[in-house]
Amino acid sequence: MKLFIHDLEISDFQKLLPNSLDEAMIISDDGTIQHCIGCFGCWVKTPATCVIQDQYRDMGEYASKCKELIIISKCCYGGFSPFVKNVLDRSISYIHPYFTIRNGEMHHRRRYENHIDMQVWFYGENITEKEKQTAEKLVKANSINFDCNVRRVAFIHSIEEMEGQVL
Repeated sequence: MKLFIHDLEISDFQKLLPNSLDEAMIISDDGTIQHCIGCFGCWVKTPATCVIQDQYRDMGEYASKCKELIIISKCCYGGFSPFVKNVLDRSISYIHPYFTIRNGEMHHRRRYENHIDMQVWFYGENITEKEKQTAEKLVKANSINFDCNVRRVAFIHSIEEMEGQVL
């Protein structure tokens, strides 16, 4: 399954889709997402499920079922847009609270066996070189924490530049 997390207007996102994405999960901003409260309930109280009762509570489970994660986000000072960042925060249940050593660094243990290939598309008209460097470091750090591969980090000016390339 492909998991799309995006902050686009629905009409802009639909331009990027082929005729059928039956096996894709699409996470978009409907204005109802609650912010992660940092309670770690998704780790200890309700493992793999956020304690906040909204439609974003199962982000860890959604990630566990995907093979490809595609993030489309406005580049905000070298980071994700507030919505995309919030979704990623709410996805922390994808990993265990326990630690392991990977590449000589301490990281959270995997909860699931699936392997994710990630691609990230940052858009914005005036993304600076410094913002690009910061965004690339952020994506790499996220991929290490989620123990996934980064297939692509792209920077574009407009959504039209993505057409035919995202899938």
